[in-house]
Amino acid sequence: MTDYDVLRVFCGPTGGYGNELAVVRDGSVLPERDDRQALAAKLGFSETVFVDDPERGVIDIYTPTLRLPFAGHPCVGVAWLLDVPELVTPAGVMGARLDGEFSWIEARAEWAPPRTLRQYGSAAEVDALDVPPPGEWIYAWAWEDEAAGRVRARAFPGRDDGIHEDEATGAAALLLTERLGRALNITQGRGSQILTAPQPHGWVEVGGRVLLER
Repeated sequence: MTDYDVLRVFCGPTGGYGNELAVVRDGSVLPERDDRQALAAKLGFSETVFVDDPERGVIDIYTPTLRLPFAGHPCVGVAWLLDVPELVTPAGVMGARLDGEFSWIEARAEWAPPRTLRQYGSAAEVDALDVPPPGEWIYAWAWEDEAAGRVRARAFPGRDDGIHEDEATGAAALLLTERLGRALNITQGRGSQILTAPQPHGWVEVGGRVLLER
């Protein structure tokens, strides 16, 4: 069996919650895309990352069914694991840094896949939402404290594959930050935390806590 690490990305303040991620540190053991796709499907994590050059930060990201040019929580997680100044993905080269308990990447909104950003009147309304039927990918959000940039969010992928809600979604947080044009402190899912901040020239920083599970 191919060796891999399991990380949890965008953990809450006490280390709970977050999204799991598989990372194959030595991507050379599975150089072919078909083999990587097969392993990602077998492992069953929302994303599996293959590291092709740990010093340069070259990575390759897969869901159980497809290859992704960019994804938020995998990039934040691998940035923490490799501790490199940048990551190289098919979407582009992004800055990466560690700052205390947080791992950060700097990405662009156009790298993220389309999401329906749906605002609600209160955090309580977001909490009360039922999972919508399969269809569009919905990021439901509301202000908890608009002046402080605190957001309550839930993510519904709209797929009919058993994954009804995404616990922590860096790409959707990136899109929301680009739309609102301000730094955000997002509580998503059951208690994951995602931090964001707009940067010059269309870049957005996305950060969170990362823990090594195994």
